[in-house]
Amino acid sequence: MKNYLYREVHGVLLLDKPTELLSNDALQKVRRLFNAKKAGHTGTLDFIATGMLPICLGEATKFSQFLLNSDKRYYVIARLGQRTDTLDSYGKIICQRPVEITQNQLNKTLDTFRGNLIQIPPMYSALKYNGKPLYKYARKGINIERKGRSINIYDLQFKSWKENKLELIIHCSKGTYIRTIIDDLGELLGCGAHIISLRRLQIANYSIEQMVTINKLYILKQQAELKGISLEKQLDSLLLPIDAIVNHLPEVNISLFIATYFKQGQSIIVIDNNLKLGSKVRVTEGNMRKFIGIAEIKKKNIIVPRRLVVRNI
Repeated sequence: MKNYLYREVHGVLLLDKPTELLSNDALQKVRRLFNAKKAGHTGTLDFIATGMLPICLGEATKFSQFLLNSDKRYYVIARLGQRTDTLDSYGKIICQRPVEITQNQLNKTLDTFRGNLIQIPPMYSALKYNGKPLYKYARKGINIERKGRSINIYDLQFKSWKENKLELIIHCSKGTYIRTIIDDLGELLGCGAHIISLRRLQIANYSIEQMVTINKLYILKQQAELKGISLEKQLDSLLLPIDAIVNHLPEVNISLFIATYFKQGQSIIVIDNNLKLGSKVRVTEGNMRKFIGIAEIKKKNIIVPRRLVVRNI
């Protein structure tokens, strides 16, 4: 009997993560449905959060770092007047204050969060200290000193404020904690605040229309079983190609002959005066422009392989 537990499948699934599901649990559900030999996600999404969680399968896992480093866009609803220990609605209320602010005060305070900021990560996070995630210390009442990190809020749009519920859309750099932004905002306003709803709308250039829910995956599984058709074909059609992760990088196309050396890990010479030293490029081979890996420009017109695709796929 054929073992499908270790199927070679490659690509990216843009999962629409439901709320109250850990990112790793979502990853394992997808991996089991696809019977994928190898899978990984591109950074955790909060337990309370829904939305875009790219799941990389097979060779795509080699390039997941590019998504981890990408900017993100979120839709957030915050409750003003209450501060919690987890900075979201799952935590214990530790402070409750009246909301005595004006729209003008709110607008001016929001403006202080636009641009480059130094942010201190929250204790309730997956960041590790001595090999353990910070949230495990937080649950025991242990506070660990954290260093501030540079982030960038590219855009912060005010949507509405009604009955102490504040709606925002935030476009930010990697490593930004939306819960911390809301908590800091509440403290600056003097009333406290925490997240009650968070949805990730976008990572890099991926569109929200490309997302797939776990429920849809299970429906496809049921349909495949009822109709006696291949589940693998049903699911694989939902995957984005491996190079979708890095399609923002400039392309260098090389001949099939030169590609044999590149795929062996050798540096090659290319004639392109637009390549910048130290930058990374997406390398394709032949007229079909098959993606074969990522390279770095080390010297003028010389590219060095950094990540290669194993091509028996």
